[in-house]
Amino acid sequence: MPDVRLASPQGKWILLTTVLGSSMAMLDSTVVNVALPRIGRDLDANLAALQWTVNAYMVTLAGLILLGGSLGDRYGRRKIFVLGVVWFASASLLCGLAPNAGVLIAARALQGVGGALLTPGSLALIQASFHRDDRSRAVGLWSGFGGIGAAVGPFLGGWLVDGPGWRWVFLLNVPLALLCVPVAVRHVPESADERAHGRFDVLGAALGALALALLTYALIEAGHGFSPAVTVTAVAGLAVAVAFVYVEKHRPDPMLPPDIFASRQFTAVNLVTLCVYAAFGGFFFLTALQLQVVAGYSALQAGTALLPTTALMLLFSARSGALADRTGPRLPLTVGPLLCAAAMLLMLRVGPDANYLTDVLPALVVMGAGLVTVVAPLTATVLASVDTARAGLASGVNNAAARAAGLVAVAALPLLAGMGPEAYLSASAFDAAFDRAMPICAGVLVVGSVLAFGLVRRPAPGCRHPECKTHGCVTSPPLEADESA
Repeated sequence: MPDVRLASPQGKWILLTTVLGSSMAMLDSTVVNVALPRIGRDLDANLAALQWTVNAYMVTLAGLILLGGSLGDRYGRRKIFVLGVVWFASASLLCGLAPNAGVLIAARALQGVGGALLTPGSLALIQASFHRDDRSRAVGLWSGFGGIGAAVGPFLGGWLVDGPGWRWVFLLNVPLALLCVPVAVRHVPESADERAHGRFDVLGAALGALALALLTYALIEAGHGFSPAVTVTAVAGLAVAVAFVYVEKHRPDPMLPPDIFASRQFTAVNLVTLCVYAAFGGFFFLTALQLQVVAGYSALQAGTALLPTTALMLLFSARSGALADRTGPRLPLTVGPLLCAAAMLLMLRVGPDANYLTDVLPALVVMGAGLVTVVAPLTATVLASVDTARAGLASGVNNAAARAAGLVAVAALPLLAGMGPEAYLSASAFDAAFDRAMPICAGVLVVGSVLAFGLVRRPAPGCRHPECKTHGCVTSPPLEADESA
């Protein structure tokens, strides 16, 4: 039985460890977009390489995050967490030293593997270590500090890019790991799930990641023009995706049990998740470029410009969750995407020499309001739609779905908007493509809103409620661990 008290010295060390670990992954998910224009210029990379700089990380993270949580349950949560931190920092060092775009992309894929080991482990350590009476407060502090990290990320990334250089966006993870690992080894108790048994679904994880990689490659390369190679890759990606579904249906211990989708509510809310996080992924990828390439902002100015969105999430996400408990999830899950769609249409005003107060800020405030409205109720509905014993799995599936949707959007949106390989090097060309991309994102959000209104219902009384009340990450919904961890 976990017995560490939050007020004890050990409790504070555990909280510090988990905050440091999760902050590494959280910072990485928010700072890299700001650095993309400078990375492209320094490494002489085209738009496809910039897309892969984001997506190589997301492919391995989305494909392996469920497996990462299972490894911690089986072999020890502290052990896998520390391995994830060391792996993530080592890959970050390789990113920071990358001599060309190819090495950077490969290192980003390795970084995603570390993130898949580290991300589920930070919350699982809190669940497994703290006394039940202190667990809720510990999770609240962890999610609050993590949200602050997400909010500071774009500002910090911009400052690093304009100052010591974009490589420090990645190198910053190394000193964080050097602080985190010794504290974890010395102060965090080891724990595991005695009920964990059976074989790991390595084949399922590999097939899922490979399907995402092949489809992403086909979408990105199609931006250069359709060719037999693009067609073959797309067909292969679909075939691997079918194989993934087949394997998961027939394995005794699948990574993604198909029967979890027997819940219509769970299926519905994941469809909404795919829509909203596809739009968010495309929006934040292109907006960081639009502000620098077209509006003429420095990296620091672009990073700072995005602060209101995450600040609003930090301030009001807990209240939004409480309000959704009273009204039911259908209303916020319908209204939230519509607010975000309106924000994306407002971004059409952001062009050359855009004024921040009159052109940029209104769109980002409306975007923040939409995120506040949709994220907390979405997480609560995911947890409430399955048995309590499967809440951790449901949260992991929802988180992976959001990340997969984001990476597909980053791959597909430039193609749909007609962005050529060198578009980000021309302000006029990128601005025209951005103006075509934002209505597409808005349309996807409207689809998500319609799905929520038509399919989402009020959860049954007595269902599981989220422990993470505060959230600031714009790339994925918060993870929740099993209560029995």
